[in-house]
Amino acid sequence: MRTRAYDLLVVGELNVDILVSGDTIPAFGQVEKLVDSIVVTGGGSAAIMAAAAARLGLRVLYDSVVGDDLFGHLMLDVMRAAGVDVSHVVVDPEVATGATIHLLRPDGDRAMLTHLGSIAHITPALIDPAWYAEVRHLHLASPFLLSGLFPGMQAIASEAHRHGMTVSLDTNWDPSEGWKLGNLLDEIDILLPNEVELLALSGAKCAEVAMDALCAQVPVLAVKRGVRGAVGAQGSERVEVPAFRVVAVDATGAGDTFDAGFLAAWLRGATLMQALVGGSAAAALGTTAYGGFDGQPDWNALLRLVEEQASDQYGALAALPPLA
Repeated sequence: MRTRAYDLLVVGELNVDILVSGDTIPAFGQVEKLVDSIVVTGGGSAAIMAAAAARLGLRVLYDSVVGDDLFGHLMLDVMRAAGVDVSHVVVDPEVATGATIHLLRPDGDRAMLTHLGSIAHITPALIDPAWYAEVRHLHLASPFLLSGLFPGMQAIASEAHRHGMTVSLDTNWDPSEGWKLGNLLDEIDILLPNEVELLALSGAKCAEVAMDALCAQVPVLAVKRGVRGAVGAQGSERVEVPAFRVVAVDATGAGDTFDAGFLAAWLRGATLMQALVGGSAAAALGTTAYGGFDGQPDWNALLRLVEEQASDQYGALAALPPLA
């Protein structure tokens, strides 16, 4: 598998994040209020994950659709700067690139307003069948937002398996709160929800019961718990790791950067514990700058944080073989 051209294939959204920070509640009636800052940055769950994975050393192939507009070209530039191959992304002058406005409160909570735009134009037809033999792992994200891709996700994952790939999924939030995945989980090797999504997906009232339910459906489960770290399950094994301590300024994309850290370790041959540590360290460092992209670490920065705060895990992570 290491002779394949890419470690990771991601087909997902490329949309801009507009981060509005301040202890201010918008008011209609043409009322103008002041905020602390407005930051325009790259966004989209799959895009943030792919960029973080590339910075952590994975060879990433990304496919998507953007508009031939300011936001679309910004996203392509951001992804290239992270080291992601976006040469197959479709630039469609007939659509507008998607965007999300994040209203950030000082307590860390947020509200989000999303215009789907080009996100709705992402379909299975974007995938070149030749890629299945050229990539080690397929990552799927945001099925509930990617309405054009979701109906074909199970078939995509099945084809990936037929060619010897492994497959991960981060559902993210379901705006409809229906949480219907059909039989998609039958084709998933690694499921990467946060704790709220874990409960919603399982229908359970507590995390332990939810983990038991989902472990019966997927081989590996990694659950993100924010400041309480992460917990993972593989068969009968249960592993818990604490969060890393950093000066956090913005949690945008932290869960997606966790996914990247987990897979960067996993695809190097890590154990479940080592992959959880890698994900937690990557996520923590990702919160040290505004937006999902700017705080993302490379592999050496991730290892330094592990060495400083989880020295018992450092040697094993540092000894993992290179990807290439």
